[in-house]
Amino acid sequence: MSEKTEKKLVNNPGELLRKPRVIIFILALLASIAFIQPWGALGEDGRSNLNYGLDLEGGSWLQIKLQGALAQVDADPEMIVSKTVEPLIGGPIEITANTLESSGLSETENPRIVFTTTAQVSKSELELLGLGQVSVDRLSQEKTQVTLITGKEELIKNYLANSLDAEVVLVNTGEGLFYEIRTEVSEEDLKALMEKVGGSILTNEDGTPSYKEGVSTETRDLTREILNDKLNALGLKDIPVRTVGDDYILIDFAGIDLAKAKDIAEKPGKFEIRVQTEGNESMHVLYGDSIVGVGIPGFHDEQWHTPFTLSEEGGLALQKAAIETGAVSDPYSHYLEMYLDENLIYSAPLSSSAAVRLGEAPIYSWQASTGQDEEAKAQAQQLQIHLRAGALPVKVVLVGSGHVDATLGKQFKAEAVIAGLLSLFAVAFVVFRRYGRKEILVPMVGTSVSEVIMILGVAAAIGWQLDLPAIAGIIAAIGTGIDHLVIITDEVLYEGKLPSTKVFISRIGKAFAIIFGAAATTVIAMSPLVVMGFGSLKGFAITTIIGVFIGVFIARPVYGTVIKELLEASEEAPNTSEIA
Repeated sequence: MSEKTEKKLVNNPGELLRKPRVIIFILALLASIAFIQPWGALGEDGRSNLNYGLDLEGGSWLQIKLQGALAQVDADPEMIVSKTVEPLIGGPIEITANTLESSGLSETENPRIVFTTTAQVSKSELELLGLGQVSVDRLSQEKTQVTLITGKEELIKNYLANSLDAEVVLVNTGEGLFYEIRTEVSEEDLKALMEKVGGSILTNEDGTPSYKEGVSTETRDLTREILNDKLNALGLKDIPVRTVGDDYILIDFAGIDLAKAKDIAEKPGKFEIRVQTEGNESMHVLYGDSIVGVGIPGFHDEQWHTPFTLSEEGGLALQKAAIETGAVSDPYSHYLEMYLDENLIYSAPLSSSAAVRLGEAPIYSWQASTGQDEEAKAQAQQLQIHLRAGALPVKVVLVGSGHVDATLGKQFKAEAVIAGLLSLFAVAFVVFRRYGRKEILVPMVGTSVSEVIMILGVAAAIGWQLDLPAIAGIIAAIGTGIDHLVIITDEVLYEGKLPSTKVFISRIGKAFAIIFGAAATTVIAMSPLVVMGFGSLKGFAITTIIGVFIGVFIARPVYGTVIKELLEASEEAPNTSEIA
């Protein structure tokens, strides 16, 4: 009996390590340590692979406001056409037909506006106005008839875009169809603008103007996504970009000073190509959204260049503008200009070969030159980032900023570690007071520590920033874990001793039924915070959910296995002593 029992005690560690649950647990723990790379903290830079947020690292935060307006407006389409076309052709027009609001059109007919004029007019220059499909017919030697296949909404959108020099889109907010003006415009200015074309701002049912400052939810989310892409492209990984209401975005720049943070966030990255017309005047051709491919900046011909490829529409627009302005026939009088954030970064005539090619067919592959020095290199790289990520859909303005000192961040980090250790010691004391057995205390505390390591490992693997809410989420997950471990222990020691294997399996199954129910409740309660993204609470919720999943599927099943083996060993050890 003594030899048999002694042999079992010696073989238990090996048997334990061969169990699938224990193997998975050990592999997960080792993988977490590899992701964290704690040995990095002992290196020259003193940093592991963990990313710390603004609270723990120090840095800057910015709150930016999205400039824009949503309004329901109406206008006279004939007045819009007259006000838009007459300055271009230098003469009056006479509207002869208008079917934009006609209900008697057949399925094959399109709504249109037809006008005549005695001024010189060409199809290509009218198409540049973007009013719709254009056809030009010569009625006589002196009179020309122009047909515009278009829509009322399209005309109003075009009028607002040209008048305000901003993008205007139609959006359905759930309250109706609104014109989203992606720049700052007051209600008074918009009203005055619409009155020039016989229009006005519509009113709501309560008689108030159908106008509100701000942008749509879709535009706000698009701006946040573009900012995320640009920050990642700059190497600033996992910079939290959070929305606050419909009009504000909050950005945390951990480890970055306030001046650099402002420089990064406030630049919309608006790229534009223009062609010089006369003197210092130039004509808009296209924006960065017409670019479908961006190459790697390179240095040749003693210049830094950023290559890019235009879409089919962009290539055609550039060809048409070059021909219309005379850049093809007289390139030295009509420079091709490129702007980034309204700053001229390139201005040069078309080469003779490019002018010849552009006169025959569109050119889709181009490059922007920025200069020769290191600043030009940085600008070429910045241009590449903006072209790839896209310009922000709306203009932004800084409305709030702040700085968290790095020393204060280190203090928070140290205090968080101290708080975690104190919590662990408090838990260990309570557990020991309750059970008074080290074979319960050691695996319970060890399980809690391993859960912390695995949560940190997941955070390191996905690049998640650890801030104070995330630390609170880890503590909450560990607190939930201790509750679950106590449930397992109480079920196993229901009568103060380890039951038979059959009874043990029954009781552990009952314990895990309770644990799974409690875990599901926690995940369901935290899910709305993840989906809705309530600021820093999102980090708290995500960390808590990760901790619950790690505990339920990896750590707690192993605890049940380990505690059974240890309790068996502790109960058999005295008998061995007595028999010996």
